[in-house]
Amino acid sequence: MKKIRLATLWLDGCSGCHMSILDMDEKLIEIAPFIDVVYSPYVDTKEFPKDVDLTIVEGALSTDHDIAMIKKIRENSKLMLALGDCAITGNVSAMKNLFGSDVVLERGYLDLADINESKEYPSKIVPKLLDKVLPLHEVVHVDYFLPGCPTPSDAIYEMLKALIEGREINIHSLTRFGK
Repeated sequence: MKKIRLATLWLDGCSGCHMSILDMDEKLIEIAPFIDVVYSPYVDTKEFPKDVDLTIVEGALSTDHDIAMIKKIRENSKLMLALGDCAITGNVSAMKNLFGSDVVLERGYLDLADINESKEYPSKIVPKLLDKVLPLHEVVHVDYFLPGCPTPSDAIYEMLKALIEGREINIHSLTRFGK
């Protein structure tokens, strides 16, 4: 059996869903023979590879860099899974949408900054914030949605196992938004 070429990506979120992947514990050993992790915060790979079978994306899109990255990743991924409420709805990251980017930048880089002598947003090293935080499906096609905050590790395991076995899965019995 050919291994599934798996990539994971963490965008604007808390990393809780990536922690849930690790929380699969011994089930990781069970599925390891069937998966080759080719890109992830877990591995030291700098460039996103071509011909990825499944990319699991946690987090919302909040910068111009995120948009460019997710488009490139979608072009190189056969399937994409939006993992967690942030990837699916924007969730906590989208709270910024209530106030706008300028207010958020002012608060983070001016009002609360201990050291910022230039009194400017560090635009040369920090990607430009979008006017509105977006869920993945508003920018690219998403094949699977697995909600939760964070997504339960059992739901992630069952989803991966179904993909390995080539069968469909009813995720509604495994998780829901905010669980």
